[in-house]
Amino acid sequence: MISYMKSKGRLSAVLHALLHMAHRQGPMTSDELAACLRTHPVVVRRTMAGLREAGFVVSERGHGGGWVLARDLASVTLLDVQMAVGAEETPVDGESLHAGGCVIEQSVQRALAGSLHEAEALLAKRLGEITLADLSADFNRAMAAHAGNAGHAAHVLPPEAHHAA
Repeated sequence: MISYMKSKGRLSAVLHALLHMAHRQGPMTSDELAACLRTHPVVVRRTMAGLREAGFVVSERGHGGGWVLARDLASVTLLDVQMAVGAEETPVDGESLHAGGCVIEQSVQRALAGSLHEAEALLAKRLGEITLADLSADFNRAMAAHAGNAGHAAHVLPPEAHHAA
């Protein structure tokens, strides 16, 4: 769980980018994704390069190029994305980065280790059950409700408008 907590911001951002890509009718540039994520295009390119290595995205060069999804949404779980993003390992085996040989800290870490391992396993199981298609369906439901109020179809809205939902 702690390793997830350290990477959850990054995981959330990557999932956000992937869903914007899924709802786009063509490639998205690093600049467009950066605007959606409110970050710098260099950060997007570095992240997308890692996702490309994992086989989730491909890049199309030239005019009109950008990043596109390489896999079907139903074939990618949140756990797949988390594994591709990479989670930092947390010492939960009775040792702590801050223990410095302190026997009390070692006792605390041993007491927490089992619970943390169980929580991480449960989280990994749940993330493995949720696909990008599930997130997309949830987004579509939310946008349909929002669009019904605003009189717009969800697929017509530009990516920045999705943040209004």
